[in-house]
Amino acid sequence: MNILDPQGPVAAAEKVILIDSIAIMLAIVLPTIAAIFAFAFWFRRSNPRAVYLPDWEYSGRLELVVWSIPALTVILLGGVAWIGAHQLDPAKPVPGTGVGVTVQVVSLDWKWLFIYPDQRIASLNSLTVPVGSPLHLQLTSASVMNGFFVPQLGSMIYTMNGMVNRLELRADEVGTYQGLSAHLSGDGFPDMLFDVHVVSQTQFDDWASGTAKSGAPLDRRVYGELAKQSVPKGKPVYQLTDPLLFHDIANQEIPPGPGPSLTTNIARPKSNSGGGGNDAR
Repeated sequence: MNILDPQGPVAAAEKVILIDSIAIMLAIVLPTIAAIFAFAFWFRRSNPRAVYLPDWEYSGRLELVVWSIPALTVILLGGVAWIGAHQLDPAKPVPGTGVGVTVQVVSLDWKWLFIYPDQRIASLNSLTVPVGSPLHLQLTSASVMNGFFVPQLGSMIYTMNGMVNRLELRADEVGTYQGLSAHLSGDGFPDMLFDVHVVSQTQFDDWASGTAKSGAPLDRRVYGELAKQSVPKGKPVYQLTDPLLFHDIANQEIPPGPGPSLTTNIARPKSNSGGGGNDAR
């Protein structure tokens, strides 16, 4: 997951929130644990100085301590979450160096399709972006709800059929990072992973131009094959021959998939075994 090794400003801010939240909670957890051992030691049977008060039932000072410390903890945690949630709004633009890149993300069963409308290309289970550039992600689902998450870049966000979510990110270090599905979506969910290649602007331009020349065409017919439930082995790239493909997917002009079914049924479509077509929805 590497959530403590952020490679972008959003993930770095989320790391600060995580550490601050842990520190605030430890402020009550550690004294509570210490008090447990202190009480057990003091009120041990062999300690004659420990006073046994069977009729004791109330202390205003203790009530104040018992209620004020958890209340302050909740207030601090709530404040951190409230401020962080507004500062890290997924749709809030993230400044960067260089030209921003728009990527249209489609979650399928069980794969990720990345469409670059400006470059007129697409890729499967592989996201390539230039370092330091603002990333404008538009996300939808061609089947059931899913979760897009690159731990080292931050901000997990859901993809849902019939709507488009926005996510603004930036990658600050060249390298290859792991992206994943963060929402259970059927039998092939564990293999629903993708690579994030952060490269220089020159390398990105070369990759985009090379893909536009040599990639296989991506139109409705090819997309129909990709939309079928499967766990692909390769990471092919495509020329985007239908510029309205993402629009048609998001607006359900292309019918959504039926939802996950068991991979055993996919491998043997003529089998009459008991797995249903919507087992994991």
